[in-house]
Amino acid sequence: MLYDLNVPWDPSQSPLHLQRTISFLSELGYDTLALNHTLATLTPQIMNPIPLVPPFTIPKKTVLLRRCTLIIADPTQNHRLPALAAAYDIVALRPTTEKAFLAACLSLDSHSLISLDLTQRFPFHFKPKPFMTAINRGIRFEICYSQSMDVSGDGGNARRNFIGNVVAIVRATRGRGLVVSSGAISVLGCRAPADVLNLLGVWGLQRERGVESLGVNPRGVVINEGLRRTSFRGVVDVIEGGEKIVKENGKGGGEKEKRMQGTPQNGVGKKQKGKRIAEETNGGATPQLSKRAAKKANGDLTTTTHRRYPQQATSYTRRMKEKIW
Repeated sequence: MLYDLNVPWDPSQSPLHLQRTISFLSELGYDTLALNHTLATLTPQIMNPIPLVPPFTIPKKTVLLRRCTLIIADPTQNHRLPALAAAYDIVALRPTTEKAFLAACLSLDSHSLISLDLTQRFPFHFKPKPFMTAINRGIRFEICYSQSMDVSGDGGNARRNFIGNVVAIVRATRGRGLVVSSGAISVLGCRAPADVLNLLGVWGLQRERGVESLGVNPRGVVINEGLRRTSFRGVVDVIEGGEKIVKENGKGGGEKEKRMQGTPQNGVGKKQKGKRIAEETNGGATPQLSKRAAKKANGDLTTTTHRRYPQQATSYTRRMKEKIW
């Protein structure tokens, strides 16, 4: 399964234009797409403008997610990031300063992606330590290949900066923890997976790492973001289960199915936590006895004594005979 976690979305964008882009990406083999809404600042009331159900038909087996990319320059203005993360499926940060970049890598924890504008020249160097620390924390770095095809404005400098920044990121991360997305505004910016792998190979990324950046790494981002929102502290996920179907006879003679929630077995509950009770066997019948207990109950212990201890058994038999006579 292939992922494209950056399909730009804008409220003023034509739905027909967006539908054409989604359909073309689906034909190229991308199964999971994320509509990306970029924010420069946070409004007092955080709302998700991306509709849950798009106003057009999408291809079958295509999953649409809602993503927000927040441009951050001051890392101290991060107290509303949890509320933003609750409104979207995926949250990405786009730092513009070195201080914001270090905070996104080392301390902030409400995001799962760091998406840099690689067409710009950054006033700081990409060092391996912040990158590897962020990767160990579960944060991934996004590369949008459509930025290398930008011909608007000074396209030559933008393409030059993009290639230099991608090479620096690949060198700092050693090809690990990367997520490759399209970021395509139109159909002209979309590329097939094989073409993307060839581009990444030109920029110094190994083919195995390139395949991971299109499938394994973005899948991990989607799963972790889902667990963060539906599970308990991102560790325990509660799913439907533990129910029993009991058939009951209705008034009209028909059978009704009733679901009953699972209860602690064998009476083990909160008051008996840590205690084990033997399970009943044979549908509640008499529990099975061991062979020794059965022989003792039947009075056949002498046979076992004869077999194991012949001398003691002989003297025991002699005493029993003397007592009888």
